[in-house]
Amino acid sequence: MTVNVCVGSSCHLKGSYKIISLLTEAVKAHGLGDKVELGAAFCLGKCTDGVSVKVDDEVVCGICPENFDAFFAKYILGRVG
Repeated sequence: MTVNVCVGSSCHLKGSYKIISLLTEAVKAHGLGDKVELGAAFCLGKCTDGVSVKVDDEVVCGICPENFDAFFAKYILGRVG
């Protein structure tokens, strides 16, 4: 699974680096380092929709620390088992 967090101007201002940190910690805590490849994308084209994260071929928008756990459970844990 490939997960890319947008780090373009808008997402950067909305906290993309915090989301990268949360993803890194969660992947490590769940022992998914061999199943999840984390990266960054310069722009995912959803600039008005908050921090955008591309999980394989699906773009999920509006990720923030408050909804991160639900996002991780659904889009990461729910897909890798």
